[in-house]
Amino acid sequence: MKVRLVLILAAATAALALIAAGCGGGGDSSGGDPASVVPADSSVFVDVVLQPEGDLQANIEALAKDLAGIDDLGALIVEELENGAAPGEEADFEKEIQPWLGEDAGISLQGYDGEDFSGYVVAVATTDADAAQKFLDENEEDVVDKGSYEGADYTVEDDGTVGGIVGDFLVVAENEESFKAAVDASDGDSLADQDAYTSAADAAPAESLANVFVDVGGLIEEAGGTIDAEAEQFLELSGIEPKDATALASVVPGSNRIEIDFATNLVGEDPPTGDPSQLLGSLPGGAFAAFATTEFGSRVSEAIDQLDENGIPGELEPNELKSALKSKGIDLDQIGGSIKDLGAFAQGNTERNLGGAVVMTASDAEEAQNTVANIGLLLRSSDTPGVTAIDEDGISGFSIRDADDLGEQPLVVAAKDDKIAISYGPVAAAAALTAGKSATLAENPAFKKAGEALGDTPLSGFIAGPATVALVENLLSPEEAAELEEVRPLLDKIEYLAVGTGSSGDLATSKLVLAFSE
Repeated sequence: MKVRLVLILAAATAALALIAAGCGGGGDSSGGDPASVVPADSSVFVDVVLQPEGDLQANIEALAKDLAGIDDLGALIVEELENGAAPGEEADFEKEIQPWLGEDAGISLQGYDGEDFSGYVVAVATTDADAAQKFLDENEEDVVDKGSYEGADYTVEDDGTVGGIVGDFLVVAENEESFKAAVDASDGDSLADQDAYTSAADAAPAESLANVFVDVGGLIEEAGGTIDAEAEQFLELSGIEPKDATALASVVPGSNRIEIDFATNLVGEDPPTGDPSQLLGSLPGGAFAAFATTEFGSRVSEAIDQLDENGIPGELEPNELKSALKSKGIDLDQIGGSIKDLGAFAQGNTERNLGGAVVMTASDAEEAQNTVANIGLLLRSSDTPGVTAIDEDGISGFSIRDADDLGEQPLVVAAKDDKIAISYGPVAAAAALTAGKSATLAENPAFKKAGEALGDTPLSGFIAGPATVALVENLLSPEEAAELEEVRPLLDKIEYLAVGTGSSGDLATSKLVLAFSE
């Protein structure tokens, strides 16, 4: 039965959505929302545009041609789908499906047990429900049973798959129970009627090709309502309540890039704010990867306060952490209060010279020195061996050398001006603390493009494509590197990966852009 063909069509993400782009439009556009015919308890829902138009269509076609050399991707996908029909069957997309195919399709998953889902519903918008019904009627080779529920007729295949028309949608479900749930949803108790979904869906960009909604709390509840104890404690310390959390990811194609937007309320009481791009741009220009975040110190202070207030069962009594360390001259409030932002970078092109550092900014140079001194006190109080003082070229701090645990190079903790660096080896520390004396990331042309690509979203992460690919090749064996030749044309086109973070209302937002050279 060719219901499976429709399932493949609807389950596709960006690539299969190109069918309409390559073949031309179907009938009149359908304004139906696939979420209106999937169960309200869907913990995962994917909404896909099947009929891209305008700039979206043009961008998709440009990506297919530039990255894969495909002049007519739509025709190619149709050919593959038709060739995928069961032996003895003939499939004709243009005659059998295109005339009634609507603009959107949705896929919902329910019944998560911690490993797998026990039910799915696929809803494909139609422009002609009667034509879609005719398609079902003419493809009944594998039908073993028929039925009707609340006025919706359906067929059952030999593998239990159920297909039928529900309103203006062709619905394919894993079993009769899931199909009936879709019919019930169409009567007004669907995912589209849930505030958690609509609030997340409102954050989706208008130009997206596909959106993936995840009810994090729903997944936890379906899996038994529990999460790992350590993970739960970490989330509590961060002020995060995962059982009420949702997330949305959206795929937005560009002519020479792929963008993925995220929005979630899986954050603490206050979503992240600030612009980390200034710290990011001050990191060494030779870094192939770097990231930065603002308000790191305040988040550390909040986590310490929570940990001190609650304690650790069996290890630390409430209100004991701060007082115990303070009696040894270590002021956790002072450490957290002095730190502002945090960044990190990695540099090198071989295993031998690979290195990097974590960089923190302090309120001023004095606070930076005091913070390093407090970290040193903390280490000495724990009897950490191999600690040696550092004081040269305006850089002060200490190194920790332990050949058994750290290898050939020491761990370095040092400060200069208002910056603190924690690195593996002195070279990375010096690069982090004296970056202004040489090229910085802000002077890297690809870094500048990355910031522009994100628009109003502050740049918080950057990976240079060519340098990263070169490093990966140098880390691989000759045999492993040879296997990359199959994707060499694509790898050579990767210019950069940019990551931006921000907030919108009570949502934390982020944007990822993978850019390709023209």
